[in-house]
Amino acid sequence: MIELSRFLSIPDWNFPGSERNPCSWEGVDCSRPDSSSVISLSLSGFDLSNSSFLPLVCQIQTLESLDVSNNSLSSIPDGFMTNCGTLVGLKQLNFSGNQVSSFRGFRNFSKLEVLDISHNRLSGNIEDYGFDALVQLKNLSLSFNKLAGSVPTNLAKSLVNLEVSDNLLSGSIPEGIDDYQELRLIDLSDNQLDGSLPSSLGNLSKLETLLLSNNNLKGAIPESLSRIQTLSRFAANRNGFTGAIPSGITKHLENLDLSFNLLNGSIPDDLLSQQPKLVSVDLSSNQLVGWLPQSISHSLVRLRLGSNKLIGSVSSAAFESLQNLTYLEMDNNGLTGHIPPAFGNLVSLNLLNLEMNQFVGILPPSLGNITSLQVLKLEQNKLTGEIPDEIGSLSKLLILDLSWNSLSGSIPSSLSNLTELTNMKLQGNSLSGTIPDSIGDLSSLLELQLGQNQLRGRIPIMPPKLQICLNLSTNMFQGPIPSTLSQLDRLEVLDLSNNKFSGEIPGFLTSLISLRQLVLSNNQLIGNIPKFTHNVSISVTGNPEITTVDHGVVIPGRPSGKSQLVLIVTLVAIGVTALVAVIIILKLYRRFNGVNNMQVDLDEEEGSTVLPEVIHGKLLTSNSLHKSNINFAKAVEAVAHPENALFQTMFWSYYRVVMPSGSSYFIKKLNTRERLFQQASSEQLELDLEMLGKLHHSNVMVPLAYVLYSQGVLLFYEFAHTHSLYDVLHNHPSDVVDWTSRYSIAVGIAQGICYLHGSNSNARDPILVPDLSSKKIMLKSLTEPLVADIELFKVIDPSRSNSSLSTVAGTIGYIPPEYAYTMRVTMAGNVYSFGVILLELLTGKPAVSEGRELSKWVQSQQEQRNNILDLRVSKSSPVATKQMIRALSIALACINISPGARPKMKTVLRMLTRL
Repeated sequence: MIELSRFLSIPDWNFPGSERNPCSWEGVDCSRPDSSSVISLSLSGFDLSNSSFLPLVCQIQTLESLDVSNNSLSSIPDGFMTNCGTLVGLKQLNFSGNQVSSFRGFRNFSKLEVLDISHNRLSGNIEDYGFDALVQLKNLSLSFNKLAGSVPTNLAKSLVNLEVSDNLLSGSIPEGIDDYQELRLIDLSDNQLDGSLPSSLGNLSKLETLLLSNNNLKGAIPESLSRIQTLSRFAANRNGFTGAIPSGITKHLENLDLSFNLLNGSIPDDLLSQQPKLVSVDLSSNQLVGWLPQSISHSLVRLRLGSNKLIGSVSSAAFESLQNLTYLEMDNNGLTGHIPPAFGNLVSLNLLNLEMNQFVGILPPSLGNITSLQVLKLEQNKLTGEIPDEIGSLSKLLILDLSWNSLSGSIPSSLSNLTELTNMKLQGNSLSGTIPDSIGDLSSLLELQLGQNQLRGRIPIMPPKLQICLNLSTNMFQGPIPSTLSQLDRLEVLDLSNNKFSGEIPGFLTSLISLRQLVLSNNQLIGNIPKFTHNVSISVTGNPEITTVDHGVVIPGRPSGKSQLVLIVTLVAIGVTALVAVIIILKLYRRFNGVNNMQVDLDEEEGSTVLPEVIHGKLLTSNSLHKSNINFAKAVEAVAHPENALFQTMFWSYYRVVMPSGSSYFIKKLNTRERLFQQASSEQLELDLEMLGKLHHSNVMVPLAYVLYSQGVLLFYEFAHTHSLYDVLHNHPSDVVDWTSRYSIAVGIAQGICYLHGSNSNARDPILVPDLSSKKIMLKSLTEPLVADIELFKVIDPSRSNSSLSTVAGTIGYIPPEYAYTMRVTMAGNVYSFGVILLELLTGKPAVSEGRELSKWVQSQQEQRNNILDLRVSKSSPVATKQMIRALSIALACINISPGARPKMKTVLRMLTRL
């Protein structure tokens, strides 16, 4: 032990006097009561990278347990495999969370009972590692590797836990699986298994957990599983199972997940009823038919039946006593009749989703009794009558969606009591009267959809935090556009189209600094269009008296018919506007304290630039060409001149800088009008940037170098990467990108995100992308995408944001629904954003069009999937159509409202590569 401490140089093991008693060292456990022998050694998380110490451990003859998990070990030495196998007491080995890619097989470890090598880089055939020689093995964990081959059948019959998820196993699950009679846990999820499930699984009388998710399994769910009295959890979601759900399957279960399969038939009468242990059931996204069960277990907490073909009415008796139910989804079915007033008895309910059905009648006032409710989604039904005042009692409500029904009457003022509400969607009804003045009291509201109603009168002061969208389109408003809208400086989309607004377009709209889309079409507006920045997309069609003078403004829907010369003039105007915008920004934003300041002071009298001092510049790439080309002082000087500016986004200003060598570089400069930028030290910022610079992936845009100077930080990239996916898809509609290229782009983006989420060797934690959109996917070519702006994960702090939601969580249209109230970027959120990008590739439509999100539109059109696709591409060949329809299913899985139901990015990539 003393020799080991000297070899490892662990500080806590080398303090004065410590050599006398190794049993007092951190991670060391000795036998009791005399503490005469070391029996357990835990070096987990000790930042170890050199595995040459491992053979030395084998000299501890009394060792029973060794844990070296969560380090950076890349190998297991042969000396360890040879010598430690002779330790007669060694029962537990944990190598999880390292970077081990291979090792010599376990041939001599006859007493080993627990082996964990999960979260490594093992590859090759699983049978080549000698696990069959571990005759006393009880727990084997190999998850999150790249092991191939079939499910092993020659392991010790004493096996209790078998975990081989997230690998590359193929073939079918063997009939001989029941030889392992001691099994309590089987986790084979996230592999490439196919074939049907063997009925012999029902012979595993001690099995407690069976996880088979995300494979290619087919056939029927075997009835024999209902015989296992110990089975509490069965998850086989995201496979290709067909047939009916067997009766009695939930007899002993607590959790059942069969979502995203091809199951048909009706729900068995006994599936949900009289099951005292049943907690969670997910049957969503199948092809189930028939009526809902008339009886539901009182123990149920989560019930998800969305996206099936269920019909009939909902029984009040089945739901009136479910005091534990917190999550109820029955959306996208064919349910009819009235919404049962008994739903008001579901006192624990947090989410109620009945959207996209055929419910009729009034909205039950009793829903106001569910005071714990956070999400209420009833859109796209046939509800009539008025919105009951009782809805205003739902004090915890975050999302209220009653859109696309036939509701009438006025908007009740009681809705202003919903102070936690972030999203209110009432569009597509027959609401009349005025918008209540109290609407402005909704201090948390981010989105207000009131379009396609019969509202009229004065537009009151709106909630100050509106960010995602204010939609007042297709109503009966008239008169001048009200000045009360001038306070919405966080708003991204404003839709006032199809009303009778008159007068000129007010100049105050140009001061809405977060505005990205302004829809004013089909009104009675007159005069010139004010000068907006080039980032704002404006639609003014249907206003005959509008003078459409180009000011660098995008005006969708205008008659084209212009010559190439006029197009060039327009592009020049856009460039000039961008340069002017940069000059204004440079003048307005004065110097911040610390390294995050991006201000360059211009000497107005002399017309010269006061150049800031370069603090430190560092090359991150090993390419010697860039070392000779990049000049940090030249870069700092160049960004002080507006003529080098390309464009600006919420976070960055972009420049083209020509170095003295003649080589051009794409340079990003951080904008700091937000409080959300971390006030970190320059040392920490440099460490973060250097960590990012070590990333290497062909689909990730990684900085080549950085420079810190007295007023900020600049990041350097190759200049070739300046065209975004958004530009290619939406700014050049006449240039149709074929399906082969779109598919290659989709796979490349997925590969890049997978890498950032954890498939890299240089970052222990996943790297998330706070603003993942088609505008942040740069293209080297039509088949080579790059995920950009990964630096935001290290330089923003969402808790300090003082601006729009998109500042923290991304671009409108790509923001997952949960971000509206969690304000926390997650891997599941990145999957949602990727799903929207995939929808753009499949439909050819932008993420937001005239105030409506693409994801919502696609979900409402699922029955006509062929009509969703970009016909310019899908009609090119039957093969393209088939692949695009399959890809659409993947995209729909990615944009699931529930973060937990979305596939991991690794699974998304696997599904894409199998199209």
